[in-house]
Amino acid sequence: MDRVLIGSNDIKFKSAFRNLKSAILPGALLFALCFPAQAQQSTKISRIRYLNPGNVFSARIETFRQGLRELGYIEGKNIAIEYRSADSKLERFSDLASELVRLKVDVIFAVSTPAVLAAKNATKTIPVIFTNIGDPVTAGVVASLARPGGNITGLATLSPELSGKGLELLKETVPKVSRVGVVWNPDNPGKTSGLKDTEVAAQALRLQLQSLEVRGPNDVEPAFQAARRKQIGALIVLRDVVINRETKPILELARKNRLPAIYSDRDFVDNGGLMSYGPNIDDLFRRAATFVDKILKGAKPADLPVEQPTKFELIINLKAAKQIGLTIPPNVLARADKVIR
Repeated sequence: MDRVLIGSNDIKFKSAFRNLKSAILPGALLFALCFPAQAQQSTKISRIRYLNPGNVFSARIETFRQGLRELGYIEGKNIAIEYRSADSKLERFSDLASELVRLKVDVIFAVSTPAVLAAKNATKTIPVIFTNIGDPVTAGVVASLARPGGNITGLATLSPELSGKGLELLKETVPKVSRVGVVWNPDNPGKTSGLKDTEVAAQALRLQLQSLEVRGPNDVEPAFQAARRKQIGALIVLRDVVINRETKPILELARKNRLPAIYSDRDFVDNGGLMSYGPNIDDLFRRAATFVDKILKGAKPADLPVEQPTKFELIINLKAAKQIGLTIPPNVLARADKVIR
């Protein structure tokens, strides 16, 4: 039998190969084990459900989506948004909220007081982010602004100077006015504090207030009949799901009765109302995305204080002013963020 002689160089090569093999295999195995987990994590899609009172906020959902995109959330890639609308029928909120809970979503984004109250009644565990609520404490949504408690937090539209500033602008626009009607929905618990703030501001401005309650479409005409009987010279309209639903008849009756009105929602002015002063709602929707981001990263709603508006806007419609024979004073016009001509 012939002997095969192995040189020292061959021995060194085989030794090096064995060392390389022992180094590569564990790394390859580790990579194989880790890669599926990383792939699974990267494709996880968080589920958000948007609970909307009606079409009035449909356009602003894009602002919310834009805020999410700026934070790195792409629909269909790492986040999914499903939309549920009550179509301005408040009785539908309870069923819609219960449906969202059954779907086991990651976050509920509720717009308006009725929407968030329905979500609160439906779940104590799923995080709920809200916006477009006047006073979430008075409405029973959170324990306090600084310490919300529970599973709910978000952005309120409440601001101490809001009602006072609105009345002040109305007084400057119609200097001779002495009686002002407040169009509001008493069935909305979030509007109680808004009315109280308006009353305090009216006393400071020496204005007499008349409550004009609108709980539904059948109350709009009687409210304006009461305004005529009480010789009301101007109106302040407090935003609400019911009030917003009746935008068209309220605007028509205000024009027909030649009543100057200031609204807390610019949508009224965009649709032909005289003037509005209030929070920039688009900004609130954009900021709501940051709450969602924090929740998805592990924050608890109870630890996230409720935030208030930081941007306000005055919108004036000169076409509407002309229709009721009103001239907007230059000092008021100069402070407008937007003028519709």
